[in-house]
Amino acid sequence: MSGRKAFLIGVSVWFLAPFSALASDCTAPPGPGVNWQRCYVDGRDLQGSDLSGARLVDTSFQRANLQGVDLSQANAYRAKFISANMKDARLDDGTFGEADFTKADLAGASLQNADLRRARFYRAVLRGANLTGARTLAADFAHADLSGATWTDGRRVCAEGSRGQCN
Repeated sequence: MSGRKAFLIGVSVWFLAPFSALASDCTAPPGPGVNWQRCYVDGRDLQGSDLSGARLVDTSFQRANLQGVDLSQANAYRAKFISANMKDARLDDGTFGEADFTKADLAGASLQNADLRRARFYRAVLRGANLTGARTLAADFAHADLSGATWTDGRRVCAEGSRGQCN
């Protein structure tokens, strides 16, 4: 092999190595820091799993059982949680910007300090959820049930029957 060709191969391997570390593994078992970016996890039962710090960008969890799952510090930008069971889940300090929680059940969930900017909560259940410190700029709460939820200021608790906004 010529010296020029060996040099180019070496440079290619050096340049691409950081990107291979970012490659998702959709078959990896659930665990802290798992990289399921752009994976389909639709309908899976992940109840009680620890997915803290996971990379879940553009991942689909439609109709998945995520009850009691720890998603704290996860990056789930643009993830789909449509009709997912997320009761008592922990999303603290996570990135969920532009995520879709349409019809998801987040009753009793903790979303403290979560980035929820431009997230969609259309017809989601957030009864008793804790949104203290959450960033909700341009989030869509249309027809969401916010009864008993602690609002972003950490002081106001939404009245029974709060739909689409915290009353």
